Amino acid sequence: MADAPRTIYTIGYEATTMADFLAALQRAGVERVIDVRALPLSRRPGFSKSSLAAHLAEVGIDYRHLKALGTPKRGRDAAKKGDVATLREVYADQLALPEAQAQAAILLALAAEKPSALLCYERDPCHCHRTLLLQAEGGAAKVVDLIP
Repeated sequence: MADAPRTIYTIGYEATTMADFLAALQRAGVERVIDVRALPLSRRPGFSKSSLAAHLAEVGIDYRHLKALGTPKRGRDAAKKGDVATLREVYADQLALPEAQAQAAILLALAAEKPSALLCYERDPCHCHRTLLLQAEGGAAKVVDLIP
């Protein structure tokens, strides 16, 4: 089994361009993006699963999607409204699911292999489940939030 990661990056693509997003990842030395969106779709050009994976591959960054670590619709709706209490409640229930626990272990193993960034939409990590995920499952890893 891989060692625990020392650092895990996070990044949101809200209000950014693909060029700035990729540059932020490259500056930090990120070699893998771990997509923790329940639905890896986006209205922002280039940020849906297939096209995002292609853009990342062009600059030598791996892509993995861990769907079970995403937020259910009720949690996404709460996040959009700034209702952090409901987001926390919904996401805690999600993380308790066996498939989420299994994918959390995969996430840590992947992040231990090479510098990795958790991806979601929200620019501000304080309003995103990726912060809740790392608080619950990140162990002693240092969290670095990238803002493109």
